[in-house]
Amino acid sequence: MKLTTMTQITIDGVMQGNGAASDDRRNGFERGGWARGKGDDETRAFITRTYQRAEAFLFGRRTYELFAGSWGAIDQMRAHPIGVALNEAPKYVASTTLTAPRWQHTTVLRRDLAAAISELKATPGGELQVHGSGSLTRWLLENNLVDELTLIVIPVILGQGSRLFPETGPDLALDLVESRVDSKGVTIQVYRPAGRPQYVTA
Repeated sequence: MKLTTMTQITIDGVMQGNGAASDDRRNGFERGGWARGKGDDETRAFITRTYQRAEAFLFGRRTYELFAGSWGAIDQMRAHPIGVALNEAPKYVASTTLTAPRWQHTTVLRRDLAAAISELKATPGGELQVHGSGSLTRWLLENNLVDELTLIVIPVILGQGSRLFPETGPDLALDLVESRVDSKGVTIQVYRPAGRPQYVTA
């Protein structure tokens, strides 16, 4: 399977609290809900199609619990095409603390995460998708396990919050696969990792 990620971020790279204002208040974050209602019908259709083509989903624990309590539990959300895709597909959670997952078709990956994900990627099939899950996505990028990443960039600057890419960390060159801007200024950028960047030497 191809491992792909999809992340909503701001212009300044923040991914924290994109949904409901109460979703993520860690570290004094008070500017939640910045992605709600953003994007036009074409962007929403693109996101829905992405979920529908997933062979399986991979989550960090926090995102898994948020999704399980919404897409996996609320009837109206379960009936949405995204909810149908999430509920029917196998789900994998990277966690050392989750002991009793409540969402059907869930497997917890507790030890040797790199080996477990490499084994999943070696399985014939389509996409193993990661949505949100910032800590997990950063770890996957650091360990060269991401085949393709999609950034949905919302035209807002927050000035606070957890960012997808840390202030210091590994470097990564990217090849642009697809780019579009919708009628509301939301940009979709699809990239493939391309090794390390080239730098100018003295």
